[in-house]
Amino acid sequence: MKDPQCSDEFIRQAKQVLAENPECANTYYNMGIELLKQERFDEAADAFENAVANSGRMFEACVNLGYIYFRKGDLEKALEANQKAVEIEPRYARGYANIGFVYLQMSRTEEAVQALEKSVELNPDIAQARGMLISAHLQKGDIDRAVEVGEKLVEAAPTFGLGHNNLANAYYAKGDYASAVRHADLALQNGFEVHPDFLALLEPHRTK
Repeated sequence: MKDPQCSDEFIRQAKQVLAENPECANTYYNMGIELLKQERFDEAADAFENAVANSGRMFEACVNLGYIYFRKGDLEKALEANQKAVEIEPRYARGYANIGFVYLQMSRTEEAVQALEKSVELNPDIAQARGMLISAHLQKGDIDRAVEVGEKLVEAAPTFGLGHNNLANAYYAKGDYASAVRHADLALQNGFEVHPDFLALLEPHRTK
């Protein structure tokens, strides 16, 4: 982790560079990263917005803007920022994953499924996107598809706790309580904090 004093010095030097060259997109972006690490969200957002304004290729700055807007509770702006990212770079899987996540929070399930499937198509190794896709199919009511996606995920990433947790939820919705218990326990074993209410629901289904 970078020393806070070093981070402050980096930001100070970046501002000096920008005073002489106010159109340097890379400097705005790098300064935004340091401000984001310090959770100075408003300043970081300004830096990333300037990076985007001064370069036609700053899709990662858009994604960081999306994160800031999400942290601030502005889902519409978070969605717009990530949509801008994939408009700039149509093969940016992380941008589609973020779009899917925001759609899930908005209960726009069909759009969430589409975005997450696009993310997985572009990069099957993004386990987080595949984990969210389980939730999206559950939200949609397609339990069998949620189980199918979940089984493929935990086969590919057996130590991914979120995957086991979401698969446990899918099995519970399917009425396969033994499998739900098994995957909830695997989620716990791999460091995921399974919701206490869900664990309570599973308790009567454990083998004594």
